[in-house]
Amino acid sequence: MSSIEPIPVDSVIEARWVVPVEPHGVVLERQAVVVDGGRVREVLDIIEARRKYAARTTRVLDEHVLIPGLVNAHTHNPMTLMRGIADDLPLMTWLREHIWPAEARAMSAEFVHDGVELAIAEMLRGGTTCCNENYFFPDAQAATYRRHGFRAMVGLPIIEFPSAWARTREEYFDKALAVRDEYRDDALVGMAFAPHAPYTVGNESFERVRMLSDQLDLPVHVHVHETAQEVEDSRREHGVRPLARLQGLGLVNDHLIAVHMTQLDEHEIRLCAEAGVSVVHCPESNLKLASGFCPAETLRRAGVNVALGTDGCASNNDLDMFGEMRTAALLAKGVSGDASAFDAAFTLRAATLNAAKALGWADRIGSIEPGKAADLAAVRLDALETLPVFNVISQLVYAGGRQQVSDVWIAGVPKLVDGALVGMDTAALRAKAREWGERLRG
Repeated sequence: MSSIEPIPVDSVIEARWVVPVEPHGVVLERQAVVVDGGRVREVLDIIEARRKYAARTTRVLDEHVLIPGLVNAHTHNPMTLMRGIADDLPLMTWLREHIWPAEARAMSAEFVHDGVELAIAEMLRGGTTCCNENYFFPDAQAATYRRHGFRAMVGLPIIEFPSAWARTREEYFDKALAVRDEYRDDALVGMAFAPHAPYTVGNESFERVRMLSDQLDLPVHVHVHETAQEVEDSRREHGVRPLARLQGLGLVNDHLIAVHMTQLDEHEIRLCAEAGVSVVHCPESNLKLASGFCPAETLRRAGVNVALGTDGCASNNDLDMFGEMRTAALLAKGVSGDASAFDAAFTLRAATLNAAKALGWADRIGSIEPGKAADLAAVRLDALETLPVFNVISQLVYAGGRQQVSDVWIAGVPKLVDGALVGMDTAALRAKAREWGERLRG
């Protein structure tokens, strides 16, 4: 009787706990995630995995929980170089008097490359493996994400005023389509249209975005209903609230990634649910800019796909998705008056599978399932601050922190090992960040 030969695979990750996110709220104990060809092949008992597979590499995580890599659904990552440049100011003062003038001085492909590189390092150290980007020079962004093997949805910026990236409406669209064509088949980098906001984009541009979004099947990533002032200005200038204006232009559909959404009425919430809109909740940025409170729990109950994002470091001031999860869960309870609102399992889902769904990538990332990309993060739970462990998911959301992330993989490739970045020069990153600090001060 001949024994069955073990199946050769690239790697096996053995973990004390695995939280696959789908099925929802499930915690698996002493499981192995088998990775081959950059994808999850199987999730099974550790002993069975040792019998069935012959791995080229094995990672043993005795005190860790393995989760899908976190997905930051709204970022402006080049602005990592503007961390703390103008704090404690309301949104429009912050933008018009500080951020936009600083950007006018610094904006370049070099600035974008260096900011994205710094952001990649921060995100990896915090367990984030994918982001939804919204900034200028999308060509420089995409090239940097591709070079570092980081998964990103890069926004193609559309705005009605000139910048270092483009001077006219036609140039914005021409350049956007050229970048999209270059990356149309890329395994890690995707594209979305990123019209900045209803108050900076005209109807003609929005109509063209809608047409191209339909033709090319691309998401539309836009700030909407961020402040009460935005809503009032829209009513005065257009006769309707911003979301109603977008609806009239044909943009309220399942391609829309609506960011912030702090000012919503019952009709608008129902509209988002019926149209399949994804809402990206950025609680810490909204709190810091006093923009208002997204009714995240009401949106969830209505069936809206709610995802989490940090916003940029100029308004947050970090890319810490663990902090964002905790803030989102606590804030939703306070706003709704319901202690069961935005429970831990849903909060983790908002930072993984829901965020992937917002990007149109729920079939490839966001959960640990066979066939999906092996975008994974391991979090130690043996720190004094996270012991004892009664509920693994609650511990991640309410007590865990990004400093406990030990290992990260993107498409099965190690990006963080025992807390150390792979293939990134941290000394060079520090030097560049300090240099930009001096340049922006000038």
